[in-house]
Amino acid sequence: MVGQTRSKLRGAASEPSHFLRSTQSRRRRRATGSGERELEKEPKEEVKRPELPLRTRRGNLTRGARKYSPQRIRNLKTQNCVPVEMVRRTDLLNDRFPFLSSLLEQLSDKAQLLQRRQVSGKGAFGIAAFVAILHWVHLITLFENDRHFSHLSALEREMTFRTEMGLYYSYFKTIVEAPSFLQGLWMIMNDRLTEYPLVINTVKRFHLYPEVIIAFCYRTFVGIMNLFGLETKTCWNVTRIEPLNEVQSCEGLGDPACFYVGVIFILNGIMMGLFFMYGAYLSGTQLGGIITVLCYFFNHGEATRVMWTPPLRESFSYPFLVLQMYILTVILRTTNNSRRHFIALCLSNVAFMLPWQFAQFILFTQIASLFPMYIVGYIEPNKFQKIIHANMISVLLCFVFMFGNPMYLSSYYSSSLIITLVIILKRNKIQRFGVSELHFWVIQGSAWFFGTIILKFLTSKILGVSDHIRLSDLIAARILRYTDFDTLIYTCAPEFDFMETATPVRYSKTLLLPIVVVITYVIFKKAFRDILCVLCANTYLRKQLLEHGEIIFHTLQLFAFTPLAILIMRLKLFLTPHMCVMASLICSRRLFGWIFCRVRFMPVILSLVTVMSIQGYANLHNQWSIIGEFNNLPQEELIQWIKYNTRPDAVFAGAMPTMASVKLSTLHPIVNHPHYEDADLRARTKIVYSAYSRKSAKEVRDKLVELHVNYYILEEAWCVVRTKPGCSMLEIWDVEDPSNSANPPLCSVLLKDARPYFTTVFQNSMYRVLKVN
Repeated sequence: MVGQTRSKLRGAASEPSHFLRSTQSRRRRRATGSGERELEKEPKEEVKRPELPLRTRRGNLTRGARKYSPQRIRNLKTQNCVPVEMVRRTDLLNDRFPFLSSLLEQLSDKAQLLQRRQVSGKGAFGIAAFVAILHWVHLITLFENDRHFSHLSALEREMTFRTEMGLYYSYFKTIVEAPSFLQGLWMIMNDRLTEYPLVINTVKRFHLYPEVIIAFCYRTFVGIMNLFGLETKTCWNVTRIEPLNEVQSCEGLGDPACFYVGVIFILNGIMMGLFFMYGAYLSGTQLGGIITVLCYFFNHGEATRVMWTPPLRESFSYPFLVLQMYILTVILRTTNNSRRHFIALCLSNVAFMLPWQFAQFILFTQIASLFPMYIVGYIEPNKFQKIIHANMISVLLCFVFMFGNPMYLSSYYSSSLIITLVIILKRNKIQRFGVSELHFWVIQGSAWFFGTIILKFLTSKILGVSDHIRLSDLIAARILRYTDFDTLIYTCAPEFDFMETATPVRYSKTLLLPIVVVITYVIFKKAFRDILCVLCANTYLRKQLLEHGEIIFHTLQLFAFTPLAILIMRLKLFLTPHMCVMASLICSRRLFGWIFCRVRFMPVILSLVTVMSIQGYANLHNQWSIIGEFNNLPQEELIQWIKYNTRPDAVFAGAMPTMASVKLSTLHPIVNHPHYEDADLRARTKIVYSAYSRKSAKEVRDKLVELHVNYYILEEAWCVVRTKPGCSMLEIWDVEDPSNSANPPLCSVLLKDARPYFTTVFQNSMYRVLKVN
């Protein structure tokens, strides 16, 4: 083992738990082999530029996977983000700058080639693989720069996974450290540590299939490497500034934390390659796929947070939504679909829903977008019925895989599927009444809307899951301005707040919003003419609607994602990438073919890319300039004290984020945790958080004793912190418990003297551990 040293600075960073660090001699080593890659080799034959663009043919898309390399890549080059300016060649330019003139000519020819090139083939696969690797490098670079993850000890790495991230990672850790995989799986399916003294199936409650699969892959990988005697990780000693002691740090796929986040970044890297294929297929040109990728990179901070919060459910789930929408686009565009298309749609639905409890609501918006298309005639009834069948099978599969979790059968998504299928089967009977086309649309739409709400209400009551908080409940609370303790706990969190007013401005600076507005206007204008033609009962024009179904679907899906993102900022995860996919349509001949015949379209596209790149590169540079190092000495002291000064069966209670870290790093039982969707867990948390209310100390002590709590972790910051007006714990409790609003805050009383109902046994600058007497 080679001893290394590092110095941790105490300066403030961009986040409370992160500290700025020097970028000079603190790195263990520089990355090697980070050479430049070219987008595509020059074609052997010279391509002549025609006067009019050639018609493209749709082909089958190819997919591939890249092997993961543990090498850390540093100093990400930015040549691929440098804007390209199209200028008219003049004699003066040829005379004085022949090299620049030749370069611009080559770039124009290559862009023209990409604009004409078919979506299928080795070239498309090569570009997809390149952007996948580029995104993977981008993610691991941001993650390493933000935390200095490679130099952290195992405990420090666990502390970086705050709130529910630490809870999810703890189950991966349990399986990895168990004597066998099956024994570890049994331990998390019969867990007594998370909600003591209850025994719960955490795979069912917390959607832990990603952790189960990654843990199995990790144990398999380490077992094979040990069998051949190959090293899987490198460890060294890290000396920290006083009073911190020396720690051991390991890097490589043999380290559980590195393997865990590595798989997540690989998955999201592949997602970027899929985005290229998605945009290329939707627009009909490879240039459209490149536009999608550039828009995503230029708006990266608005599109994802996987580089800051890898273990969240969306990090595993969202890439499969991209795959699902890609497959659905293929189904809507293709005339004769094979069975494998619908099987792929079903499997991608399952992969999207299993890791994330909010996925069903997103699929509900998808059905809400498809149903109007079916009514008007953009989807064939037979094809739409097969899509509904595939979705229903995926719900049943998830219900089985999640051990009969009733939430899958009581959601708006499952209710809408049943109502939609009933309307499809009864369509001919309704038409027999001889109503007009417009009235027929209104009847079907009203039946779908009210039928879905009524059926959802009935299934929730029958299955007894009406107490669960879902995304739809939070949206309803936003619209109706309804507030109580539970909704305020959610909506006071920054990620559940309204969209920032600066977000549309940031979209506009990269031209993402103006481009999407123009595209949406053109599509809306075309759809309006189509609907008028259908009302005129022109059979030929009705058949023509089927050629534009996938474009209408993406527009309706954009209309669904927009209000969701406005109401809940976290849902920008769906809006921003979808806008990037829609931006690819700026290269579509089906929408803008009339422009192709009037102007040279390629200079216009490259000019747009140039303007986008100005702010886009600035956004990327801001992300790359985030340099920090994780350091949370108060929490480290707390965890070390708990591990060495309390019994292994001592039960703890406290703030939800802290409880996840206590459970992960100490393996002590806890009574509450950050997964707040369950009704029983919300009741427990409400009792625990009463220490920040105006109730009496005796009343709070008695309630904690009923929960078998031995130690309570009181955080002084929670007594006074206020994220926004009305969102301090005391203000939330005044809304929930107005009868005690005249009493002094209990938190202040406990900080002065916790006796006689509590005894202070540990305290530092942030935490105070109270023993429940």
